Amino acid sequence: MRLHTMAVVAAMAGVVISTTAATTCDVTVSDPHVVVHLDESAGQTPEAVEVEPDGSADISFSAAGQVARVTLGGQVQVLGRLPRTGNCPVAGAPSSMGLARSSDGALYVLDCTGDANTGVWRISRGQAPVQLAALPPSGFPNGMVLDQLRGQLYIADSTLATVWRVPIGGGTPVAWATDPALARTSFLGANGISLHGGAVWVGNTDHGTILRIPMRPDGSAGAVQTVASGLGAVDSFTFVPGTDLVLVALPLADQIVLVHPDGRVRTLLTAADGLSGPTAVKVSNGTVYVCDGAVLSHIDPNLLVAHIDY
Repeated sequence: MRLHTMAVVAAMAGVVISTTAATTCDVTVSDPHVVVHLDESAGQTPEAVEVEPDGSADISFSAAGQVARVTLGGQVQVLGRLPRTGNCPVAGAPSSMGLARSSDGALYVLDCTGDANTGVWRISRGQAPVQLAALPPSGFPNGMVLDQLRGQLYIADSTLATVWRVPIGGGTPVAWATDPALARTSFLGANGISLHGGAVWVGNTDHGTILRIPMRPDGSAGAVQTVASGLGAVDSFTFVPGTDLVLVALPLADQIVLVHPDGRVRTLLTAADGLSGPTAVKVSNGTVYVCDGAVLSHIDPNLLVAHIDY
């Protein structure tokens, strides 16, 4: 999510969260440091992140229309370039958005262009990106998550109040869930998306909420439930592995916060640690990865990592 037109973030207050299971463990982070400082003038504005088995980070650069691999040593290798046609609604420019990685190493990325190139693209080793499915050009496909077991991608559309479902082999998108809770009010609605506990979870930026959409046994969507509110302008979020604890990126506040099932919220990382408009967060093998898109400041887009204990 690129929040070019939003000026301030509402103060975090009154957070309420409800889940079916409580988690009593807590989280600490240490040794936050920037792996690489990126070049906004070259379009290197990080949007989404996936982690490779060797610890490298695959990142979509929204303004450049690229997916790149960043090693923990700071080397940047472009893996694929997407079409730079048309203009993504709201963003005002073509934008590479959500990213997902399958177990065979293929990467799936969203291209938002406002034309026929809007949709899901696959990047396989040594091959040019291929469009798997076209999505409505009037939409803003933003966050994406892969359900490896079912072979489906779920995509949060920030302007059409819809979660799309697309087979990883390609095909016609299905409007898997539509609901007013996914809608925008002024800028962006459905944005970050995650899988957890037999449900698809979606963040709504304008509403400051996290939503839970159960998967029925037949694969269809259950009723949309609001499980967290009062969060401010949420972007990406992820569950701490093996727990119900949620890490949330708040780009306008320059924060990564931890949300407990009982509603407690604690700030884990701030601008003092090197954050600069965080747009994505992921946890892998004891490391938390944060993509900083320099959302408001346009200063120092970067990839930051820290050690995480829980």
